[in-house]
Amino acid sequence: MKFDNNIEEFDAYGDDHIGSATDTPMVTDAFKLSDEEKIKSINGNVRQIMETLGLDLTDDSLKGTPNRVAKMFVKEIFSGLSPSNKPKASTFDNKYKYGEMLVEKNITLYSTCEHHFLPIVGRAHVAYISKGNVVGLSKMNRIVDYYAKRPQVQERLTMQIVKELQAVLGTEDVACIIDAKHLCVNARGIRDIESSTVTAEFGGKFKEKDTRREFIEYIKLETQF
Repeated sequence: MKFDNNIEEFDAYGDDHIGSATDTPMVTDAFKLSDEEKIKSINGNVRQIMETLGLDLTDDSLKGTPNRVAKMFVKEIFSGLSPSNKPKASTFDNKYKYGEMLVEKNITLYSTCEHHFLPIVGRAHVAYISKGNVVGLSKMNRIVDYYAKRPQVQERLTMQIVKELQAVLGTEDVACIIDAKHLCVNARGIRDIESSTVTAEFGGKFKEKDTRREFIEYIKLETQF
């Protein structure tokens, strides 16, 4: 089937929030262009979109927008597409033999909906039970941030975070819950500003009812200073 003949069908897929794979869909030659070449290309495309909308790019407020958007796409909000930006998550021996779960909650999350390129804003809660290795706390935040900085579906993002921490820590006992607002729902379409989306991925011991409940109870604790 040709895409041109099924535009309405593909539009409906976007509204239905369907993800196609656990891995972010990428073409085989995704990294043949340098960052500078990508910025130059995107700059021209954004300029064309703005001109098509009837905007005057000679105006002082608008003339720098194409380049700003291009740099933002490549260097910031979609920087997680590049493997070179993947955080190095060094692990350490659990010499103090801590055997309970470790929870890093309320990790601020900014991502982008891949269906409409609008923001996803929320919190991620991540936990693991050590099988001999531990990871620096900030690295958990960095892993969340890395996978968030790409066009995303929240279900895929949740799974990617768990999969990466499982690989880093050498254990299946990893869990992640994300609660986030999608501006593609809040600001367009149904325009429901109150709704949020919750996703979860549980590995290893977290599939057990009691362990999962313990994780959720930790998330509910209020942090005060």
